[in-house]
Amino acid sequence: MPGELKTRIATFDETSITWRGMDLVHELLGQYSFTEILYFLSTGRMPNATETKVLDLCLVTLMEHGMTPHAIVTRLVRDCNPDQVQIAMSAGLTCVGDVFSGTMDGCGRLLEAGLKEEDRAAYCQRVVAEHRSARKRLPGFGHNLHKPDDPRSPRLFELALAAGVKGDVIALLKTLSEEADSAYGRHVTINATGALAALMLEIGIPVTIMRCIAVVSRAGGLVGHVQEDLETGSGRQIWLDVEEAFEYEPPEAG
Repeated sequence: MPGELKTRIATFDETSITWRGMDLVHELLGQYSFTEILYFLSTGRMPNATETKVLDLCLVTLMEHGMTPHAIVTRLVRDCNPDQVQIAMSAGLTCVGDVFSGTMDGCGRLLEAGLKEEDRAAYCQRVVAEHRSARKRLPGFGHNLHKPDDPRSPRLFELALAAGVKGDVIALLKTLSEEADSAYGRHVTINATGALAALMLEIGIPVTIMRCIAVVSRAGGLVGHVQEDLETGSGRQIWLDVEEAFEYEPPEAG
C-alpha cells in the first residue's frame, strides 16, 4: 500500500531539501565537507573530527593506482562511447571486487568477528590455520607488487592513531599478521585493503558498505583517466595493441 515504505535519508518539497533531518541549503552547504556528508548519509550521524580524518584517508588511498583494470576498462569504454563518459566510469567501477580494491570487506568480517573474542591471539591462529588448510587466500594480505610491505599500510596506521582512533582493530590486524608470518614461515604483507578494513571498523563504518566506500574512492580517480583519454585517445591504442598481441591459432584437425 502507498505510504507503508519509509526512508530516513532524504525528502524535498517546493522550497526545501532535507537530508537526514537537516536542511541542505541552510544547515549543510558551506558547513560540512564531502567526506563528512558521505559519513552522515551512510551512517545516520555526523562524524567527529577523528572519524572525518580517517574516512578521508580511506577515500584518498584507493583513489588511484595507475593503469589497473579499472582504468583500462574505463578508457576502452570511453573510446566506444565518446559522448557518454558516465558509461565509461560505471564500466570501470565494475572492476571493484574480490580481486581489485574491494577486498576489504572480507578482511573486515574477520576483524569484526575477532573483536568479539576474549583470546584474540588464539582466534588469529585459528583463522590463519583455517585459511591455510582450505588453501584460501587470507583477505587483506599479500600484494603482487609491493614487497616486503605495502607502503600505504604502516602510514595509514600511523595517521589513524595520530588522528585519535582507539587502535583495537589495528592491533588485532597486526596480531593476525604476526600469526600469518609464523604459519607461512615468511613475511606476508598487510595490503592497503586490509589496513583500510581496520581503519573503517575503527570509525564505525559497517563491513556491509566498505566496498561501497571503495567504489566512491575509485570513482574519483577514474575522472582523471576519462580526461586523459579525451586528450590522448589511449583507449583506441590499447585496443589496437591488444589486437596485435593476440595471434590466431586454428583448432587442431579432427
